[in-house]
Amino acid sequence: MKPSLTKNKFLFSYLLLFIQPIFMATNIIVARGGVEYVPPVSLAFWRWLTVFLILSPFFFEEIFKKKKDFNKEFWKLFFLGSMGCGVCGAFPFIAGMSTTMANMGIIYTSSPIFIIILSVLFFKDKINFSRIIGLIICLVGVISIISKGKIELLLNFKFTSGDLWMVGAAIGWAVYSIYLLNWKSNFSLMGRFTLISFFGAISLFPFYLLEEIFFSSTNFNSDFVLWVLFAAISPGIIAFTLYTKVQKYVGASLAGFTLYIFSIYSAIYGIILFDEALMNFHYFGAAFVFLGVYLARNVSNR
Repeated sequence: MKPSLTKNKFLFSYLLLFIQPIFMATNIIVARGGVEYVPPVSLAFWRWLTVFLILSPFFFEEIFKKKKDFNKEFWKLFFLGSMGCGVCGAFPFIAGMSTTMANMGIIYTSSPIFIIILSVLFFKDKINFSRIIGLIICLVGVISIISKGKIELLLNFKFTSGDLWMVGAAIGWAVYSIYLLNWKSNFSLMGRFTLISFFGAISLFPFYLLEEIFFSSTNFNSDFVLWVLFAAISPGIIAFTLYTKVQKYVGASLAGFTLYIFSIYSAIYGIILFDEALMNFHYFGAAFVFLGVYLARNVSNR
């Protein structure tokens, strides 16, 4: 491979690492705004069913022609759908009903740690010293943003039932990330994602019915349509597709660092959409996150 091409590939992969969280962070907009109009599990279920309905006309022919591959990969696809769309799709929305945004942010940023641990244990991934240092620096940056630079918020951290949902979401995202990269598929990237979204909706369906019957019913109005479409497209189709691309170039461990960059964009959205002020701790935290990602990068030349 020519050096210029290698350099271009490195720059492209590094750029994707910062672009993907722009769309993934819009999930915070859904979590803060959407759940006021649509019950959490209902929102997650209809979100992924909508993703499948949008994508299936474009990839139905591929899926139909690869029926043998579908049967062969059935349980892998179901597992990925359950983790990436089911657990990570519904748990944060449920958590938001009984815990704080600060707790949610602190716990969810543990996901890259789980990714690294599981990658080393099950797939013999090699983690160098600079990546560990980068991880620690990113954690410091993110926690400073979430805690608003106030140490007392961390000292007064109280564990709630919602926090358990967020721990599940963090582990679920780690498992999804690792197996998405290491389980090879005969489907195209978007063909596989179409099936993952389908199985995600299937895995959520029983819980959607329970929520409708025993907890809160869905109002199928214009607000429902708006929030489901937004959740399906921005933090759904766009964010998940870009995340798969990021993994392809930098691997599961470094791709997990998108969650730290995610925190910066979440703060920006809070400032733009929810009138939150830009404070010194935002600058401090962002600087630490960028430094941590810089130190952690270790993109192999392929």
